[in-house]
Amino acid sequence: MADIERIVILTGAGISAESGIDTFRSAGGLWEQHKVEDVATPEGFARDPDLVLGFYDMRREALSKVEPNDAHRALARLEREFTGEVLLVTQNVDDLHERGGSRDVLHMHGELKSALCSSCEIRSPWDAPMADRPPCPVCQAPALRPDVVWFGEMPYQMDRIYAALLSADVFVSIGTSGAVYPAAGFVQEAKAAGVQTVELNLEPSEGTHHFADARHGPASVLVPAWVDEVLSD
Repeated sequence: MADIERIVILTGAGISAESGIDTFRSAGGLWEQHKVEDVATPEGFARDPDLVLGFYDMRREALSKVEPNDAHRALARLEREFTGEVLLVTQNVDDLHERGGSRDVLHMHGELKSALCSSCEIRSPWDAPMADRPPCPVCQAPALRPDVVWFGEMPYQMDRIYAALLSADVFVSIGTSGAVYPAAGFVQEAKAAGVQTVELNLEPSEGTHHFADARHGPASVLVPAWVDEVLSD
C-alpha cells in the first residue's frame, strides 16, 4: 500500500446490511414484499405512485432505527487521517456513511433523505412522509418523488466517478454484488487503467475474478483491518 495518493471506494448494500438495512436479497424485508419493477422504476411510479411513495416512506422510517457500524466508522477515519485523496462513492441511499463520520459522500443512486420535485426539478432535504403529497418547498407543487435513482435512470455524477477511477492508485469495492451496472463495471475500468483493485465482500461477488486482491468476510471486520493497513504505511 506504499505510495498511494488517491483512493476510490465503492460501497454497496453489504456494508449497510450489517446495520440492519434490507437488501434486495434479504429474507422477510421490505424488498421481499414488492416486485422491483413496481417500486423502483419510473414506470412503476407512473402506474401506482401511492404504492411507491408509501414504500419509500417505510424505508425512510426504517432508516431512523439503525446505526452505522464499524465499517462505516473505519471509512470515516480513513477520510480524516489519510494524507492523500479519498473519494467515497456509494450505491446506498441511506445516510449511514454520514452518520458514521464521513463528510464527503457521493450518492450515485440518490438519497432517501432527499426529495426531487418532478415540476421544478429541484432537490430538497427531506425527512417526512411523501405519501400525503406535501408541496415542494421551492415551487409549492404537489410533485415530490424520492430522490432515488430507479432502474432505467442514469446514476448521478458518473463523469466525476469515471475521472476519479482513471486517476486513482487504488479502487476498493465493499459490500457489492457485482451485478448492478454501471457500478459493476468500475473494477474493469480501474483494472484497464493500471489501478490496484481490492474487493472486501461477505462472499465472492460476480466480479471477484477481476480483482487483484479479494478478501471475504463481514465488512465490519474487513474494512477496519484494511484501513489500518493503509494508514500504517
